[in-house]
Amino acid sequence: MKLLIALLSIGLAFHDVAAFSTQRSSFRPRSSLSMNVEVNSAAKTIKVGVIGMGRIGLVHLEAITKAPGVVPVIVSNPTISKAEAAALQYNIPKFTNDAMDVINDPEVDAVWICSPSQYHAEQIKAAAAAKKHVFCEKPIATDLAETVEAINACNEAGVKLMIGLQRRFDQNFERVKKAVERKEVGEPIMIKLCSRDPAPPPASYVKGGGGIFADMAVHDLDMSRFLAGADPIDILAIGSTHIDKTIANFEGSEKYDTASCIVRYPGGVQAMIDVCRQSSFGYDQRAEVLGTKGMIQTDNVYPNTAKIFKQDYTGNADMPFDFFLSRYNEAYVTETIKFCESLVNDTPVPCTGTDGLIALIMAIAADKSAAENRWVNFNEIVTEVYCASPTQCELIAQDSMFPDGFKPSSKAEDLLLPDVDQVKAGKGIGAKLKEWFAV
Repeated sequence: MKLLIALLSIGLAFHDVAAFSTQRSSFRPRSSLSMNVEVNSAAKTIKVGVIGMGRIGLVHLEAITKAPGVVPVIVSNPTISKAEAAALQYNIPKFTNDAMDVINDPEVDAVWICSPSQYHAEQIKAAAAAKKHVFCEKPIATDLAETVEAINACNEAGVKLMIGLQRRFDQNFERVKKAVERKEVGEPIMIKLCSRDPAPPPASYVKGGGGIFADMAVHDLDMSRFLAGADPIDILAIGSTHIDKTIANFEGSEKYDTASCIVRYPGGVQAMIDVCRQSSFGYDQRAEVLGTKGMIQTDNVYPNTAKIFKQDYTGNADMPFDFFLSRYNEAYVTETIKFCESLVNDTPVPCTGTDGLIALIMAIAADKSAAENRWVNFNEIVTEVYCASPTQCELIAQDSMFPDGFKPSSKAEDLLLPDVDQVKAGKGIGAKLKEWFAV
């Protein structure tokens, strides 16, 4: 925490937009977004702060400004000019270059964390300590123990935590999910997912980014679980390098620009995933579920439906969307609206800390499988986490001497305290804490 505060407090500045003559009108445009809000004249307005005014932060901020019952009151960005510009554009009264100003603002009920990934866990913990609800873009952390700590900090504090795995909120993937739930194609047999970027990122981005499974395939791994409607059993993964040979000597799965996985689910359901950092024909994002009574697919999304018919070519007039933000803009907006609904109506969040944790466990297992050339059971990853308390965890290798009383967990949920919504449903924290420390 000290390191985080030191990093974010450099050049500390805090401003009230009202002090600027360039402040825009207080008029807020009528929302064009659909949001389910229970009619309650006594319901309080949820005031929120947003950390990070980069591309994703601005998408979330714009959605928040159009959501009924939710009002942004402060934004932050280390480059304060970006925070100021956002505050002026969206008529937000305060801006700062310090994330802790957002977290500790007494007006703020909930915090959107859209900062660089390395700050997520500490900011989540700080928000939980301040009793603020949290929306955080994935990942919670790239370290498994730190991920567990951050989730438990929120669960112990009794605040909501939603993780931004935006593909769950894409209308195309949602339709496939509904088909599975409604048994439109019968019982699922096989799930296929492919994710291919239009161009590889620079080597500087890849190095230290966690590898192709944690950085890229994690979305597809999570989507396979989302569509299967069950927790996975084990995984087999491989990787290779074809496009950018400069990364071939990087550590672990950072050296791969291409990878494939097979994930096994209960009942023999298989999920096959392929990812690649380059697709010359655009952003390739497709899904397919084969069932006992049929199949459902979702294809790439194009900017328009125009087609060209010529002697030498018949097909779409334009390429698919070539960037994740244009492809999934609506999904990012939808996930923000869903969290706003949860806050205003006090209903369970649709993508929990547990979902974020399991997605990370799947990515770590894929990395281990590719490195060791074998099937890896997801429980292997879970059993390496030792928690002296719900918010003090570390990783212990399988061959290490376990502390007295240590009971390796058999599944991800065993590492976590019940979240605030589970507690309201009758799963008390007190009972879980007694179980946690039972020898």
